[in-house]
Amino acid sequence: MQLGGKQPAATINVTPLIDVLLVLIIIFMVILPAHSVGLPVRAPQEERTAAPTPSDNLALVITVLADGGAIVNRDKLTAEEWPAKLKWVLASRADRTVFFTAAPDLEFRLVGTAIDHARTAGATQVGLLAKPD
Repeated sequence: MQLGGKQPAATINVTPLIDVLLVLIIIFMVILPAHSVGLPVRAPQEERTAAPTPSDNLALVITVLADGGAIVNRDKLTAEEWPAKLKWVLASRADRTVFFTAAPDLEFRLVGTAIDHARTAGATQVGLLAKPD
């Protein structure tokens, strides 16, 4: 029995709930920026003073041969000649992307060596091309 005839009021104390929510919000605000992932950015190339040569518009494709040599665009070169020729070609290009292709039965070790030579010569990006069936 209650004095004064008033019924007990059933209310929830929300203060601890609000405190917990504020702590969780602060934790998420601290954790999430540390895990954000950005996209890779490519900086613009330096402006040239001279007009680009027609060879700059062509893709640089290297076909790796079984004897260690290569065909650079259409020039067949030996294993000793083509890294120096590639370095010379890349020195005059703004876009230093090199594409590689090889026979399907060729060991990947030879292709990997060719990619290493291209990186040493100054290639910034390397792509692999598949021969159509």
